[in-house]
Amino acid sequence: MEAKDWEKFFIPYEQAVDELVIKFEILKKQHITLGEYSPIELVLGRVKKLSSILEKARKNNFSLDIVEKKIDDIAGIRIICQFVDDIDKVVELIRNRDGKDLNIICEKDYINNKKESGYRSYHIIIKYPVQYALGHKDLLAEIQIRTMAMNFWATIEHSLNYKYKENIPENVRKRLKNAAEAAFLLDQEMFEIRKEIRDAQKLFNIRSSTISQILHHIKILYQDGKLDLAEKYQNVFAELWEKGDLTMLMSLEVELENLVED
Repeated sequence: MEAKDWEKFFIPYEQAVDELVIKFEILKKQHITLGEYSPIELVLGRVKKLSSILEKARKNNFSLDIVEKKIDDIAGIRIICQFVDDIDKVVELIRNRDGKDLNIICEKDYINNKKESGYRSYHIIIKYPVQYALGHKDLLAEIQIRTMAMNFWATIEHSLNYKYKENIPENVRKRLKNAAEAAFLLDQEMFEIRKEIRDAQKLFNIRSSTISQILHHIKILYQDGKLDLAEKYQNVFAELWEKGDLTMLMSLEVELENLVED
């Protein structure tokens, strides 16, 4: 392929990644808006670099004309979760979309069946339809689902493989494998106390939202020219914020909301 052909080649893959990232970010936002826990913590996307595609084609001895059929992760997104059990929930969310806006080709469970290196992640290969400037294209894409600990380890392993051209020294490989087990144990520990963590996060979000609403209402009072009233509530807020009394802060939010509406 000529350089200009590669430029055209990547257009639908770039669009697919952008669309998939947005779809799962919206899914996360909808969970939060509905007051539900979101199993999705972060969504990342990337299109495989041309150098990686060429190297994979050379390594596996196939022509560049069939890279789209042979390489199923040219377009890829990564969904990061807080806890191990969130991965199953995300997988189920994706399965529920099968036959609608995507089609599942296969699933690869590297969590219950970890790789020899210690790598853990859940992969789903999908066929994804793209409508772009040059027409319609059904392309293959990969969705990786993993915890933050798994992602940290995998990122380090990827960097080392790049440095050593996938021939990591045995002593480094051994320590990397031990680190994979340590990351897995961390996930297990976090899984055991996930309820406490989720409760703490929910409380933080409620506090953050309450403070934001209070300041918003006080700002409206200032904008309406009710300076004395605004200063009064500004002082009340400062006092309650110093005490850290969430119940009183929530009562103040309701009081201000009713005042602003009136």
